[in-house]
Amino acid sequence: MKLYLKLSLFALLVLGTSVYSQPKTYFVAVGGSDLSAGTFDSPFATVKQAVLAVVAGDTIYLRGGTYIVSAYISLSKAGAEGKYFNLFAYKNEKPVFNFSAETSSDGFKVSGGYWHLKGIESSYAYHNGISISSSHNIIENCSVHDNRNSGMQLGSGASYNKIINCDSYYNYDAPNGGNADGFSPKLDVGTGNYFYGCRSWQNSDDGFDCYLRPSNNINTVFENCWSFMNGYLKDGTQITTGNGNGFKMGGSDDKTLRHNVILRNCVAFDNRVKGFDQNNNKGSMTLYNCTGFRNGTYNFSIPGAIDTSSTATIENCISYLSQGVTLISGVTTAADTWINPFTVSAADFASLDTTGVRGPRKDDGSLPDVSFLHLAPASALIDAGVVVGLPFSGSAPDLGAFEYGMAMPPVKIEKVIGLPSGFVLHQNYPNPFNPSTTINYSLPRSEKVMIKVYDLLGREITTLVNDEMPAGTHSVKFNAINIPSGVYIYRITTESFSEARKMIYLK
Repeated sequence: MKLYLKLSLFALLVLGTSVYSQPKTYFVAVGGSDLSAGTFDSPFATVKQAVLAVVAGDTIYLRGGTYIVSAYISLSKAGAEGKYFNLFAYKNEKPVFNFSAETSSDGFKVSGGYWHLKGIESSYAYHNGISISSSHNIIENCSVHDNRNSGMQLGSGASYNKIINCDSYYNYDAPNGGNADGFSPKLDVGTGNYFYGCRSWQNSDDGFDCYLRPSNNINTVFENCWSFMNGYLKDGTQITTGNGNGFKMGGSDDKTLRHNVILRNCVAFDNRVKGFDQNNNKGSMTLYNCTGFRNGTYNFSIPGAIDTSSTATIENCISYLSQGVTLISGVTTAADTWINPFTVSAADFASLDTTGVRGPRKDDGSLPDVSFLHLAPASALIDAGVVVGLPFSGSAPDLGAFEYGMAMPPVKIEKVIGLPSGFVLHQNYPNPFNPSTTINYSLPRSEKVMIKVYDLLGREITTLVNDEMPAGTHSVKFNAINIPSGVYIYRITTESFSEARKMIYLK
């Protein structure tokens, strides 16, 4: 029995160490060394070396600068719910990965699952700038451009990924440009992928491509996304070998497969061919409050039959300056500008000037504020829509992608991965304690953290944490076995927060 109790206590201690293990941070910098410790002052040189070091919950910070890379970067370790592998640009610095020396493959290969990439630029890869073949990843505020196939592609069953506030542009597959899309949740992609606040422009094929082979009956959502000038090259030259659509909503080789897509508050303009294109998709297509403007042929195109189990719905949408729309009779429409009694003209818009649509994003990564295609104050399209479940101001929803007088709310990333909403220093537990206790603290964003313990006279006892820590809730243990019993104070200090609490040590 005594042996059993000793083993059980040992198991609990081991378990406790595992549960409260503190996430680590590693740094990568141009000019670093893979023989270093990977710290802020002694960073690694390559992401590959940092990936070898991390475990789930850890964070790799990328310092600014251009990284010349000759082989793809594999992110194959698998995290778990609440324990992402984080690969972040450090603060406001800009890490740019140039894969022009590559002779095959992609730039970043995300195959492990539960990775969170943020603030990374991937360019000139032989194939895709970022490819995703796993699930439950977050790709946030990243840009992919000048790659030799699609900028970002999801396949091999990739499901429930969130692509947030990303840009994809100038991607071109030589010699004919017929395959390079901006964002490609296509072919053998899985279900449940979500795109928010993404821009796709001047890719040689489509802006967003949902073509399937062999996946079937999968779901994808696009919200607050812009797609423009696809089917044109970087220098503005028109390219006819690519399809040149803004949003290709599906399609398949045998014209039987179903890609169920939902588009909310999306904009397609100045694409070489169509804005929103069915492309023989047999799945359900739901478009709420979307705007098609000045696309080469049709702004909205659902001309073919869909599966008997599918539905097609277009409501509160604007079409202006193109051949208009082409829709089969079975499409459900309501409060669209091509339906009586609506008319639409230039006077309905605050601006038709595209200046700024490629401009820098706001500090939180959201799309830039532009007046382009926003409704003018006197437009009859304001408060003219039907309720579809999207937020609106006034007596009813407006038509089109931009609700008058209301900014598009930024996506709440913390809801995706459970990040805390503010700084918190929690009360230690247990309290009173003997001889050790656990201190938890929460960070809404990554910051340099210092946690120290003092006696009541203000004398420093020990430093528990002194490191750059990622956003999230963290734990650190304090063992008081070598100090007298009494009341002690522990204090957290970050760049923007400081708080202290008391704890009691009883021998």
